[in-house]
Amino acid sequence: MTLQERYAASLMNTFGPPRLALVRGDGAHVWDEDGREYIDFFGGIAVNALGHGHPALVDAVTTQLRTLGHVSNFFTTPPQVELAERLLALLPLSPGDAGRVFFSNSGTEANEAALKVTRRTGRTRLVAMEGAFHGRTLGALALTAKEAYRTPFEPLPGEVVWVPYGDAGALRDAVDGTTAAVVVEPIQGEAGVVVPPEGFLAAAREITTKHGALLWFDEVQTGVGRTGDWFAHAASGVPPDLVTLAKGLGGGIPIGATIAHGESATLLQPGNHGTTFGGNPVACAAALAVLDAIEREGLLEAAVVRGRQLTEVLLAEQEVTDVEGRGLLLGAQLADETAAQVVTRAQERGFLLNNTGPGRLRFAPPLTIAEADIAALGEAWADVVTIEDTP
Repeated sequence: MTLQERYAASLMNTFGPPRLALVRGDGAHVWDEDGREYIDFFGGIAVNALGHGHPALVDAVTTQLRTLGHVSNFFTTPPQVELAERLLALLPLSPGDAGRVFFSNSGTEANEAALKVTRRTGRTRLVAMEGAFHGRTLGALALTAKEAYRTPFEPLPGEVVWVPYGDAGALRDAVDGTTAAVVVEPIQGEAGVVVPPEGFLAAAREITTKHGALLWFDEVQTGVGRTGDWFAHAASGVPPDLVTLAKGLGGGIPIGATIAHGESATLLQPGNHGTTFGGNPVACAAALAVLDAIEREGLLEAAVVRGRQLTEVLLAEQEVTDVEGRGLLLGAQLADETAAQVVTRAQERGFLLNNTGPGRLRFAPPLTIAEADIAALGEAWADVVTIEDTP
């Protein structure tokens, strides 16, 4: 039996059949069980910031596991404290703002913790964005806009109102003195990489401050250098009350982080929340290695440069009408609803792509992807993206 057949016989059918059975990776390249090589523009859905098998990440995890693997949160460890301090230092805090961090295992868990923080304000009403994706657990799912995800599990917790993403007027109408928080992705990821209009995040800050509500930026997909900044909201200069991270933070090792600023940093007290594995020394050591490598290898600048190169490649064919995003988080709009066929053709030619809608492709390759890898896609792109009508 193949791995895919064994998968079908032993795993719950929550994802459908796997596209491939992958057995090895190196940088931005992966190999399947038949030994065929692919260039990975999927990036584990923006997770593999350093690509596959990066020596710094391998060394950090191996060294830490040999030293101290798991202790629970009855105790602390140097990597846990160092990572919290490092993340707070990377965020531009206001003078005198004593931020605090809660570590978990994933993006949806980071968002669950942030949701609990909002409940501690004494308010329960939340405002989220149309097109938003915040996770699959019940609390995070309550904030996720896609009805197909939510409907099978209703009733969901919370009092959630959705407004069009980027519509400051609609947001102003939706927020009042009963609102606990407004949750926004600085760039929407699962929606296909959608950038809000200039000034929208600043408007969200002004509106939430006026009504005493928290402003929560979900940077699970956009954070940790993905857009060419440590945080996608940094370019706006807007200070949030809550930031949630995961995906690229561990470079493939599961970790999530909820970062709270100002008064929101003290809302969760002993007994309000917890985790067994969150903040364990191995995951925190991995995250520190990722942050170190991004700095040491100049990957913030590389994300910008490689993102421009990839944009030029994608727009070189008339079948692509627009490319949106920043750095190495890009969404390509196709002229026709052929995204699924494009993904299949790309895989046949040795490239792993991701379609987020009938006419939308999302690109989130490793920040370490080489110029030559993007050039290789460019050489094949005309053939990949041109789908002939069949009679």
